[in-house]
Amino acid sequence: MFRRIRIVGKGRVGSAIAGRLASRGLTAETDPDLVLICVPDTAIADVARSVAAGPWVAHVSGATPLTALDPHARRFSLHPLQTFVRWRGPEQLDGAYAAVSFDDDDGRTRGWWLAETLGVRPFDLPEDHRPLYHAGAVMASNYLVTLHRAASRALESAGAPAEALIPLMLRTIENHFELTGPIARGDWTTVEAHLKALEADLPDLLPLYRELARVTER
Repeated sequence: MFRRIRIVGKGRVGSAIAGRLASRGLTAETDPDLVLICVPDTAIADVARSVAAGPWVAHVSGATPLTALDPHARRFSLHPLQTFVRWRGPEQLDGAYAAVSFDDDDGRTRGWWLAETLGVRPFDLPEDHRPLYHAGAVMASNYLVTLHRAASRALESAGAPAEALIPLMLRTIENHFELTGPIARGDWTTVEAHLKALEADLPDLLPLYRELARVTER
């Protein structure tokens, strides 16, 4: 499908993708048949305009529409639904899913080919569903970090080790997010005790806990 892919941007996502494609013998700086833009969302349009007409052009953003790749007509996007860090390598792609957006069947075919070449599992993402899709991704990843930090503060304030939360969080995922705990068993006395403790020791976390309890009950 593609034989020479130029990667623009070697940040957390770009470096992982570049490493995987290099292992497949597909990366090249000159005469590419695909330019894959892996820069921050706000820079995608400027980079796309700087790419000479000819090769296919794609980006790896989940939130940015395909119109950011104007004026290129041969285009698609592939968003690996994964969190990336600089201290890991291409193995971060293994087993992840990827959202592919496109203008036509040719773009879909090429997006799916790239996904499979990277070792991720593709699915189609309609352009008008991007914001909702990306909101879900942010809740699952970014807000998990926020939740972990809030829970860590509570444990540390109680004199317990915050690292003890990691096995609990991992097991919750392994258990397919089956709800347990006081709300699952209707123990509102315990929930009220939680609220009183937070109000006394960590009042800034009180609104977060209260809203999470409300949504969890619903």
